[in-house]
Amino acid sequence: MDTSLMLSVVIAVVAVIAVVAGLLIWRSRRRRNDALATKSAVTRQDGGAVGGTGSQDGRSTATAAAASQAEQAEQAERAGSAPQSTGVQQSAPSADLSSGPAGTVQKATEATQPTGPSTEQPESSDSRLVRLKARLSQSSNAFGRALFSILAKDHLSESDWEDVEDTLLLADVGAQASEELVDELRNDARITGTADPAQVKEALRAKLLALVGTGADVDRRLNADKPYAHKPGVIIMVGVNGTGKTTTAGKLARLFVAEGKSVMMGAADTFRAAAADQLETWGAKVAVPVVRSDKDGADPASVAFEAAQRAKDEHADVLIIDTAGRLQNKANLMDELGKIRRVTEKVLPVDEVLLVLDATTGQNGMAQAKVFAEAIGLTGVVLSKLDGSAKGGIVISVQKELGVPVKLVGLGEGPDDLAPFDAAGFIDGILA
Repeated sequence: MDTSLMLSVVIAVVAVIAVVAGLLIWRSRRRRNDALATKSAVTRQDGGAVGGTGSQDGRSTATAAAASQAEQAEQAERAGSAPQSTGVQQSAPSADLSSGPAGTVQKATEATQPTGPSTEQPESSDSRLVRLKARLSQSSNAFGRALFSILAKDHLSESDWEDVEDTLLLADVGAQASEELVDELRNDARITGTADPAQVKEALRAKLLALVGTGADVDRRLNADKPYAHKPGVIIMVGVNGTGKTTTAGKLARLFVAEGKSVMMGAADTFRAAAADQLETWGAKVAVPVVRSDKDGADPASVAFEAAQRAKDEHADVLIIDTAGRLQNKANLMDELGKIRRVTEKVLPVDEVLLVLDATTGQNGMAQAKVFAEAIGLTGVVLSKLDGSAKGGIVISVQKELGVPVKLVGLGEGPDDLAPFDAAGFIDGILA
């Protein structure tokens, strides 16, 4: 009896426990379902909000990107070239040059993209020619007018002819050219047979033009501007320090940008500490990237090689390579410049070698010019600081001595004071 009672009690307790457990499980499931339903509703609400915000942010980002691209395009259009990135500095990929050009061991160079909110619009070539011609005519000591004042006399004595020759020599026309010009003027009936100023001026103009060389006789175009020119066209700038070589390289880049060409510059003057920085400053103003070494004193040939490779890869129209202007000795110069040219030509043909010559040095710079001509071979001359006054005759003598034409002239310190040399305009300017 007692056993049966005990069994009944145990069964009753188990049943109560089962009922309680079932209730607890049911309540737990209900709470979990309620929580999931609440979370789902919140997620849907948040999803809508997030989706709306994301859409707005997406449109905002797209608008900002489009505005940035439009700004770059507008800047590039003002600069006369295709849009270029003007953002952060870009690093060129390393190139192990030890397996390429002989003796070039520098690996790292950088192509710096100019930074800044906007770029400048360089002046067009036609506008420059008009302005430079006007500046020549305003010079108070142009040697052409000095010659005209002597030749316009009624009767020329021997002392007058000596004054003519002295004026030519002082103008750096050169001894041989001066003697030839005097002989031709002596035999011109327009000068010896009449005192008509108009005829005298016309005779003098014709003789000077013949010495300087006209467009029909001398091709003064830059090779990069000629039909079927290589692309990229490579220009190597040479000249002693102090002639304005690096400045001229920067001004030349502006001239090409004004013509709608894409330009890259290589800072291969690694021995003058400020040369690369100076070139970058010029490039930044017109959105022209500069390839430079990552350290001072690097091998110039390695910079030239890397610049040529990048110009080729990025399909630039023109590559301008600035070189060192040291003139320690002739052998050293020939070795260095020759190496730069050879290394560059492993990637691209060199179309142009321009000698930058300070016109104010006159005949004193001719000896240096001849050394450069022998070292690397010249295709043209750039005369900086040419004002048409006492040293204007250097145009004649430098062409006769070097056998290459003057292609560009600079008459001032302004960024657009570099223009293609126009023989007729130059002669008209100094005779005005």
